[in-house]
Amino acid sequence: MSGTDADLNRPLEGRIAVITGASRGIGYQAAKAFASAGAHIIAIARTVGGLEELDDEIQAIGGQATLVPLDLQDFDALDRLGAALNERWGKLDILLANAGILGQLSPLGHVEIKTWDEVMAINVTANWRLIRSFDPLLRLSDAGRAIFLSSGAAHKCKPFWGPYSISKAAVEAMARTYAHETENTAIRVVSVDPGAMRTAMRAKAMPGEDPATLPDPDEIAPELVKLASPDFDRTGVLYKFADRSFHDYPDYG
Repeated sequence: MSGTDADLNRPLEGRIAVITGASRGIGYQAAKAFASAGAHIIAIARTVGGLEELDDEIQAIGGQATLVPLDLQDFDALDRLGAALNERWGKLDILLANAGILGQLSPLGHVEIKTWDEVMAINVTANWRLIRSFDPLLRLSDAGRAIFLSSGAAHKCKPFWGPYSISKAAVEAMARTYAHETENTAIRVVSVDPGAMRTAMRAKAMPGEDPATLPDPDEIAPELVKLASPDFDRTGVLYKFADRSFHDYPDYG
């Protein structure tokens, strides 16, 4: 990057970014911020209406988006998407793996099998399938960036949060593994703990909480732009939005 004002204002100029869970919350705001920073957005979500609203907002700021309405449990569709991206752009610069579900808050022994399977499919297996589909394309970028949304639940492991906590711990382990596997490439991988945030998932988990006391998802979006930038050069770390800090994982030898 040349360091000009234009580069500073549009650090993702000309880059291709896939964002999952883009129809609301963090994914929605990140998509707008990435587009404003110059990226072409590949917006993935199940909710067509939310994607269309996002597209309208991105066009209003002069950006571009390709809408991909699909369920992340349609793993074959993720494979087809990788092939389509390769055919159209021949690379992928950014993967923001944001989509996730809360599942059921209950003792582990009472979690319904269907709920467990769905949480693991969307929160864990879909992200692995995204890596599997997009890794060759990220390697073709001059600065591939893979960002995985995690949670403090991955470490706190509070009672009754089992499926969600376990799935997010798995996501972090997957991101760390991928970071090690790509550390000698131009790919950089980071997990992000957004902390408590004003999202629909948080409202479901904490129905008595005043949402006005929580940060809005648009507050984290500029930080995600920085992590997606070619200038960001750390890998295999956890970024905590609450205190804007990076954390290395323990080395157990």
